[in-house]
Amino acid sequence: MFYLDGFLYEGTGLAGRSSIRKVKLETGEIVQKRDVPEPYFGEGIIHWKDRLIELTYQAETGFIYDLSTFAPKGEFKYRGEGWSLTQDGKRILMSDGTPEIRFWDPETLQETGRITVTDQGRPVPDVNELEWVKGEIFANVWHKDRIARIDPNTGRITGWINLAGLWPGSDHNEKTLNGIAYDAQRDRLFVTGKEWPSLFEIRLFTLK
Repeated sequence: MFYLDGFLYEGTGLAGRSSIRKVKLETGEIVQKRDVPEPYFGEGIIHWKDRLIELTYQAETGFIYDLSTFAPKGEFKYRGEGWSLTQDGKRILMSDGTPEIRFWDPETLQETGRITVTDQGRPVPDVNELEWVKGEIFANVWHKDRIARIDPNTGRITGWINLAGLWPGSDHNEKTLNGIAYDAQRDRLFVTGKEWPSLFEIRLFTLK
């Protein structure tokens, strides 16, 4: 998911149940929706200028929509699984379930480089949802109840945000922490998880 101009934009998953949505932050009301056709399993989304760009899980196919209307504008291909997208104002960043984060040219959607996410020198697998926050990459790690803060130049994890206990059902099956959105204008950070009934606004502080 991502935040833009007062709304949350969400990409949902599962074949036959996937969609892209524009949602009122205050109420959760879906104000705009487009279903993703079977057999595609929708994954990460991001905006770039007047486009909304979406990954799919294992089909190696992405979709491009008009950001305002959700009308289809094209497709593109990539290798491997698609998990998440974010952008830093110059590049699109993509995760694929491995320790690597790919960088794409936002106009051509062609890969321009990669970093490997590491924690104390060891690669970290299952890097999932991504969000660009104040020059860092924030990332969920599948089935972990914490968010990694990643140096975009080196891939090194510089710290963890501990969200253990945020929602008591998060340890049940696939209902894991997975969803980060940042409102840069008001410096607000939102998190949620797979099939969670709530979205949380959190404030970060450092333990000394």
